[in-house]
Amino acid sequence: MNGLSCTFFGHRDCSESIIPELYRAVEDLIVSKKCTVFYVGNHGNFDRFVSKVLDDLKQIYKIKCCVILAYMPTDKNMSYRHETVLPDGIEAKPKKYAITYRNRWMVEKSDVVITYVKNNFGGAAQFKEYAIKKKKTVIELYK
Repeated sequence: MNGLSCTFFGHRDCSESIIPELYRAVEDLIVSKKCTVFYVGNHGNFDRFVSKVLDDLKQIYKIKCCVILAYMPTDKNMSYRHETVLPDGIEAKPKKYAITYRNRWMVEKSDVVITYVKNNFGGAAQFKEYAIKKKKTVIELYK
């Protein structure tokens, strides 16, 4: 698929009230910016809401959605709505650094980063700043 790619960072405890705004932001990227590839993590509410929105939009638009894993799956019965990807080289990283490695990979592979960051500390804030430093287009949903 040709087009832009997007990833997401947000707080694991965010409320589902973000879903309508998240839906609008993602659909706008698909329609107006021709974004076709989406990367999402698998930790917490924000990632779960993103995955749901992508699942809904995949029924309407031709997009590719990938869950980017930080660890090798241990539960053989675990399933995801979307294709799963384990970034190259992550298996050599200590478990303590796996999420950081995965998040950097996601930023590097993306043109656009959608965030929901209400605090200036923690992983979501750290990777929002990393995306800005890497000159990615950042769309902040927290008002």
